[in-house]
Amino acid sequence: MYDVNVTYIRRRLACLPELAQALSAATVSWTGGLTEGLAQERALHLAAEIATDVGHALIDGFIMRDASSYEDIIDIIAEEGVISQESAEPLRSLVLLRKTLVQEYDRWPRHELHPLTPALPRVLMGFSDQVEAYLEKELI
Repeated sequence: MYDVNVTYIRRRLACLPELAQALSAATVSWTGGLTEGLAQERALHLAAEIATDVGHALIDGFIMRDASSYEDIIDIIAEEGVISQESAEPLRSLVLLRKTLVQEYDRWPRHELHPLTPALPRVLMGFSDQVEAYLEKELI
């Protein structure tokens, strides 16, 4: 039997619709303003944190191999069939942004729409659906 913290995972996944909405809104109305840039930056940061938090909880709960990096968390959950390879590719790119967003924020181009921003709403909602489907399948 697995010890998966489903409540923890679902609480984080529950944040994704708002992040997807914010990223969609930023894409549609982008003018490069400071407030928009900071909102995009925070939404990308939270999305990266959620992807890694959920991935790490799945790895621990289902006793998958240990991750060596944030990117490896995404690789592991893709290899284990939690998410598709199609979802894994943009999620890898997202988690690679984490270091810049958290440690090198003084170099972040706040006035530019990040190339991941338009694609992430669909990716994040797909991630949520795939994680839920995996939980349902494995915890029956």
